[in-house]
Amino acid sequence: MDKENKFDRSYLEMAAVWAKNSYCIRRQVGAILVKDRMIISDGYNGTPSGFENVCEEDGVTKPYVLHAEANAITKVAKSSNSSEGATLYITDSPCMECAKLIIQAGIKRVVYAREYRITDGADLLRRAGIQVDKIEV
Repeated sequence: MDKENKFDRSYLEMAAVWAKNSYCIRRQVGAILVKDRMIISDGYNGTPSGFENVCEEDGVTKPYVLHAEANAITKVAKSSNSSEGATLYITDSPCMECAKLIIQAGIKRVVYAREYRITDGADLLRRAGIQVDKIEV
């Protein structure tokens, strides 16, 4: 195992641990944003700040639940760090809406562990020239 692959696996494992902070029942997703081997942001799926920590109602995800990637990107936007050129590690492949945020945030690479049934987000990232890698942990 080369050094980059070792770090990729470690960051994906950290994203999986971070996902455990989510109150969502259907799916817990974690994201770690890394630049120059330094974690600059993190996120997990859940409701916006100040809302109740309940993601689903009658087995359906509430429409205002934020995805892990969106939380990590908005968190770094509030900091002094820049996501330009960073790598995003996510437990699950991104959706279309998060892919648009990833592109606009200047993230150059996305690494994920589990494929979501809809692949349009990852497809859009590839179309935008962003490196997308699936690595099973």
